[in-house]
Amino acid sequence: MSLNWFERGTYTTPAPDTPADYVAWAKRAYEHIRQQQQVPVSEPTPPPESPPVEEAPPAPTSFLARAAALRQSRLAALKASLVTSEPAAPEVAPVPVPTPATPAPELDEGFLWSAEILAAQGRRPEEVTLEEINWLQKLRQGLAKTRRSVLNQLKAIVGQGPLDERAVTELETLLLQADVGVTVTDWVIQQIQAQIRQEALPPELALKLLSGLLRQVLERPYQHHAPNLTPVPGQLNIWLITGVNGVGKTTTIGKLAHLATKSGYKCLIAAADTFRAAAVEQVKIWGERAGVGVVSNPSANADPAAVVFDAIGAAQSRGVELLLVDTAGRLQNKQNLMAELQKVRRIIDKKAVNATVESLLVLDATLGQNGLRQAQVFTEAANLTGVILTKLDGTARGGIALAITQELGLPIRFVGAGEGLMDLRPFSSYEFVEALMGI
Repeated sequence: MSLNWFERGTYTTPAPDTPADYVAWAKRAYEHIRQQQQVPVSEPTPPPESPPVEEAPPAPTSFLARAAALRQSRLAALKASLVTSEPAAPEVAPVPVPTPATPAPELDEGFLWSAEILAAQGRRPEEVTLEEINWLQKLRQGLAKTRRSVLNQLKAIVGQGPLDERAVTELETLLLQADVGVTVTDWVIQQIQAQIRQEALPPELALKLLSGLLRQVLERPYQHHAPNLTPVPGQLNIWLITGVNGVGKTTTIGKLAHLATKSGYKCLIAAADTFRAAAVEQVKIWGERAGVGVVSNPSANADPAAVVFDAIGAAQSRGVELLLVDTAGRLQNKQNLMAELQKVRRIIDKKAVNATVESLLVLDATLGQNGLRQAQVFTEAANLTGVILTKLDGTARGGIALAITQELGLPIRFVGAGEGLMDLRPFSSYEFVEALMGI
């Protein structure tokens, strides 16, 4: 059964059947991926003579140091178990082994962290793919700037001891610096203050409480929206992709098309951003990379609604299940924007009566609060149903994800962290907060 890459992880806390031994789970996942990649196993070389064992230094005393030490010990145990469990190679003549299509996974701290995240969401080792491991590592790396600029300071405050009012005030400042937004920050601080009035919060519980509060904010929109944005198979789904120029809209369309083909959907792209020079050619390039056809009009300043009309006809005749529509990103004012998008929607309503329609806004995470103001304009004009957050790998403002869900009431459907075709994934609040906190 092929994996549906549009389905997101819906866990906000570790699954009930989360394995107690992450090392064993990670080992099984690593061996499964290595078998998939058909990587030859070399016979382990005898280890060098060990020097005299020195007395170990005292264990770290702070919570953060203990967490780092525990992760390193898990990684060492995992590597040791993999080496010792290799069967002895039979004495036969060497046979040339073809080079694998993709490189073998690196057994490092990043792999172990990714394995823990997947295991906590109820995944089985034999289901894990190298693409998922690579994506989680990119997400974590993408949020590293936010961690370094703000959240490492936050954890340092929490690590000083039980939270008090002074520490809470510092937390408030740091959350605002991360572009979390005033509304979210006020709510988080109120919840923490209510908790510390009841009992002292040691570092472990304080970080756990904060992570849980952030996940609550990110999950709120899903109370009124479906947990997954998955094309309905066997019928036409139309996704309008909106956003201003420069936010990664065209790139995102190419990545969505790639996810569709990997998930087994028939996909088509409509190049309806006819106002921007070279926009149609860029869409065609990404369509070619994703192996997806593109419907366009070669005329200069062609009517976007006419392109959508032609694309719907082509999709219906070809049995397409997902039609991705690139819309204009640069119009003179909000009235023009609303008029153009409404015209496109009227065409869809008349031409594809039974289609499932979504309107998704692409936002550049590096814009922070400025991006939020853009979103508010598009929300009024485009009847949005979700947000795609891009360029997480280039910003220290990862907290904008929380401001978006709070201020707009819209779910974040996808997040991007890189320029590759596979560098876009359905949004998971659990993965996002774990990558953001970086414990």
